[in-house]
Amino acid sequence: MDPLFDRINVRDLLSGHDLSDPSTPLSTPDLRLIISRLESHSLHIKSKVRSYLLSHREDFASLFSQCNDAVFKTSEISDNVSGILSLISDRPIDVEIRKLVDEIGRTTKEAREKREMLGLLKIIVGICERLEGARSAFSDGRLRFAAEEVKELKKALRIGDEEEGEPIVYGLLRKQWADLFDEMQDLFSKFMENAVRFEQDSRTIRVKYKLCVDKMDGIELHTVMEAMDVAGILDYSLAKAADLIIKHAITPAVSYGSPAMFAEDVNQGSEGISEAVLKILPSQDCKIVDVDGDAIYARVIQVIKFIFKHICFENGSWIRSFGRLTWPRISDIIISKFLSKVVPEDASKLVDFQNIVKCTSEFEFSLKEMMFLSASDGKDYRLSSFSENVEVHFAFRKKTEVLGKARNLLLQCDFSVPQDYTSKGPLLKNDGMAINSSNQVVDLIFSSERCVVSKAASQLMELVHQTLQDVCLSSARVAWEFYHAVRDAILLYEAVIPVKLERQLDGINQVAILMYNDCLFLSQEILGLAFEYRTDFPDSIKEHAVFADMAPRFHLMAEEILQRQIQIIIFNLREVIDGADGFQNTHQMQQFESAKFSIDQAVFILEKVHIIWEPLLRPSTYKRSMCMVLESVFSRITKDILLLDDLAAEETLQLQRLIHMMLDNLSSLLKSLISAFDSNEKSEEDTSRPIDDLIPSLRKIRKLGELLDMPLKSITSAWESGELMSCGFTILELKDFIRAIFADSTLRKECIWRIENVTL
Repeated sequence: MDPLFDRINVRDLLSGHDLSDPSTPLSTPDLRLIISRLESHSLHIKSKVRSYLLSHREDFASLFSQCNDAVFKTSEISDNVSGILSLISDRPIDVEIRKLVDEIGRTTKEAREKREMLGLLKIIVGICERLEGARSAFSDGRLRFAAEEVKELKKALRIGDEEEGEPIVYGLLRKQWADLFDEMQDLFSKFMENAVRFEQDSRTIRVKYKLCVDKMDGIELHTVMEAMDVAGILDYSLAKAADLIIKHAITPAVSYGSPAMFAEDVNQGSEGISEAVLKILPSQDCKIVDVDGDAIYARVIQVIKFIFKHICFENGSWIRSFGRLTWPRISDIIISKFLSKVVPEDASKLVDFQNIVKCTSEFEFSLKEMMFLSASDGKDYRLSSFSENVEVHFAFRKKTEVLGKARNLLLQCDFSVPQDYTSKGPLLKNDGMAINSSNQVVDLIFSSERCVVSKAASQLMELVHQTLQDVCLSSARVAWEFYHAVRDAILLYEAVIPVKLERQLDGINQVAILMYNDCLFLSQEILGLAFEYRTDFPDSIKEHAVFADMAPRFHLMAEEILQRQIQIIIFNLREVIDGADGFQNTHQMQQFESAKFSIDQAVFILEKVHIIWEPLLRPSTYKRSMCMVLESVFSRITKDILLLDDLAAEETLQLQRLIHMMLDNLSSLLKSLISAFDSNEKSEEDTSRPIDDLIPSLRKIRKLGELLDMPLKSITSAWESGELMSCGFTILELKDFIRAIFADSTLRKECIWRIENVTL
């Protein structure tokens, strides 16, 4: 049919006519020809169409029938839609449909929940039945089955992996499982207690192969071990047996000096081995000393082989579990009771310790072959690590000894002064130094003086020098530990002594002075250590060993102690002088006696300080500190007297008497200062200065004693000559003093005018 509907080209109907020019018009004949040919072509097409329809008559009939059916169904659908629309317009069916859909949803949800609940109930019932089955299996002696059930139920109940929002029943089931697990642990613990026992009378460890617990008789030990392994509680159940074996077998085996011996025995029954016995026998020679360690390690291996064979039944996993449980304690026992005791006490014996290192390594290798130790975990080889690092242990041991000695001598020292060191002072060498046989009289390295120190400081430095000599002879690792031991020992003084003597430092006593000398002595000794020993130190620590950083701490502590003593003394003197009430009205007997008592107390305190300080302190420190104390006393008394505003004639005489009495009573003290100057010509200080220059108020109080009975003109002349100013008097003090002693007169006014206008 397709060719019938092809497009007709007019040019084809006019064959022979030139139509190349589109603009050429057609003639009438041409048009007629075209019409004729079109009609002929039309008839041809009709003929073709008719032939086609006739040949496909049945197909077209079927097609028309289907179209008719489609039209009929369309009409039917249209009628149905019209009915639905009619119903919708009359009733709200969409609401009913929504209610129906909601009801269907609720019903579906309830059905689903019931199915889920039913499934959950089935699971719960199954778990409950399995729990009861496991409990029943324990009662019946089916230990392995029960252990497997407990293990599987742990996974089913997700023990240790709980989630929030789970059904409460899961918590109840987990509690039931936990109760069952506890019962299982208790049961297996009873089995192991029944299996491994120690008899004290016969000193025997018995391992029973047939067990009886809670009416369960004839249970094999091997079965119990299997069940414990399945349940994953091997470590827990073996704990008591491990404690028993360590206490009664391993510890005696390792006992250094008097080790135990062992004998094994097996009781054979009709059904095989019924019992294994390890007898612990006392050593026949109580003086055995296993210096090489071979015998000790052999006894330990004998015990472990007994465990491997008769408790773990040569099961590698079980003996490994036993090893994990016991090896940390066993290794600690071996180290504390054997290896630490054979650590050389002398560096020269370190070579001999190599035999111990060798047999220790062989011992651990044997344990590894039995699988008692892990082949891959390096932490298990603690004994080899200890023995191979013996130098460090040797050094640590010596360091501990050094620090222990240092602490003991510091704590035990009573800070007493040598008996032959009297209060009159030591004898002097030709060069002016003190001669004394006591080792508490020490030379100061960076000073030409000596001082007395406590036994603690003297013995501490002896210990330090001994240890530093060992540093020079030791290997680098040992030397480094010794070096730190020296530093720590020295610093112990700073940590221990101030706390120990805290109360005594608050009083006036020789303890504080000895402690001052100790700190001064230690500071100078510390500075000298590097110069004395550094060149002989091992090369690796020469550049790192430092002592000088500690010296300033002790020097500062020494000055703090001395200044604290000086301030305590000055405070006590001020309190005593306060009792004189400013030396007022001394012409009255009661006031004079009060002032005299205060002066006597001040002199007593000063004499006490003199007696304590002079024999113990260096001459230079003694004169410096005593001058400081005397200056505070004299300046205070002078100030109080000069502040008096009205003095009677008798009162001036009494004040003069008090001053002279005080100076006379202090004459021995002042002479000691002068002798200190004379005997210490090589001191760091300038000793050519007279004592009055070091105690300015001494010259002033002496002159004040003279002024109290001096005529007014003489006083004025002394000011004009500059004598009084050189003694430390000020113009204001002198004017007030004149007004206090002399009555108002023309002469007083003239003298005061002269004093005010003098040019010095």
